[in-house]
Amino acid sequence: MTADATRAIDALNTRFFLDYPGDAAARVEQLPVTDVVEAVVNLPVKIVAPVWQRLLPDTAAALLRKIPADMADALLSEIQPAQAVRLLGHMPQSEVDDRLARLDAPVRKDLETLLSYPPNTAGRLMNTTVSTFRRTTTVADALNRVRASGMTTARSLFLVDGDHRLTGKASLADIALAPPGAALADYERPITDVVRPIDPLEEISRVIEENGVLDLPVIDLDGVILGAVTHDDLARTIQKDATADLQTMVGASKDERALSSPFFTVRKRMPWLQINLVTAFMAAAVVGVFEATIAQVTALAVLLPVVAGQSGNTGAQALAVTMRGLALREITVRQWAKVMRKEVIAGLLNGVGIALTCGIGVYIWSGSPGLVIVIMSSMVLAMICAGFAGAVIPVLLTRLGQDPATSSSIILTTVTDISGFFSFLGIATLMMQFLL
Repeated sequence: MTADATRAIDALNTRFFLDYPGDAAARVEQLPVTDVVEAVVNLPVKIVAPVWQRLLPDTAAALLRKIPADMADALLSEIQPAQAVRLLGHMPQSEVDDRLARLDAPVRKDLETLLSYPPNTAGRLMNTTVSTFRRTTTVADALNRVRASGMTTARSLFLVDGDHRLTGKASLADIALAPPGAALADYERPITDVVRPIDPLEEISRVIEENGVLDLPVIDLDGVILGAVTHDDLARTIQKDATADLQTMVGASKDERALSSPFFTVRKRMPWLQINLVTAFMAAAVVGVFEATIAQVTALAVLLPVVAGQSGNTGAQALAVTMRGLALREITVRQWAKVMRKEVIAGLLNGVGIALTCGIGVYIWSGSPGLVIVIMSSMVLAMICAGFAGAVIPVLLTRLGQDPATSSSIILTTVTDISGFFSFLGIATLMMQFLL
């Protein structure tokens, strides 16, 4: 093939990948691996990545092994972390470790976090190598994939849409007797029993026992299938845990539990309570700086808790959403900028709305336009700062290896108090001539 012909083909592939990534992914899945590698090896990673994210995980993993190592590393860094994790789930652990070791530290840490789940949860127990099938796949193609992959324990084929969301399942017995050209969607059955990756062993056991299912799919919050827990795997885990319980002492744990001893609890909590005491004095010091301002306009002392309270609530909302996202693997530390931007914008818009309501109330109470301007402007500023802090603090603590559930609220309270006090009293000091 001439150089001009190669460039023309690369240009056509680039246009196809850019304009129709979903169609391109479906087409790639039907081509031999060597043809796909030849088509993508000369394309920029940013063009290939959207298509790679739409590939079925087992196909994406197989292709990743065939492309050059530097391109594979770049793809793992470029695609969404959740998709990278699903892709890595179809590789042996030794290969996963090798690939992670070559990635940049922030990317590697995010993927390692997503790959790890607490013991005795669905995420830890699930089989990530479970293959998924598109609803439009023909029976003949599906059976060929089953034979090629050696799915000897498969009872049902899990069907997904273009975004990898689980839509249903097709019994392997039905598929084996179906016409070769029929689509899997024609034999699709709904799935009513699913679990989340952080669901505990007890919940998994209950679902399997009550509903008699043999393969229990594990999905994330978007409905994307991550793997499946089989009845056999569950039975082996329960037997292993029962044996381990006889060999360990009850209550031996590195983390605090609801029934941990008081001394253990004190040892865990006391350092943060001491820090909280210091931060409380810091907030008090900010008020002390503006003591003269408060002495001249006593109404400021009355309204001060209003600003601090609203900023505190705003920060707590942002904190709760961010911590939930981290806990449920909706976000990773690398996505802190997106979360922070969303919460800052939300803080701004909520701040404007609350400031308008608050301004009306303050004007009715005080009749002072200057005081209205002070509290409205400080309310907006304080709520923006609170949204920023609520989004960034748990991410930062997670990055530093601290438990955000224990320490985030303490730091957040300090930040919201100081920002609320400083913005309110600082603006009041600048506008003192309009308040007297």
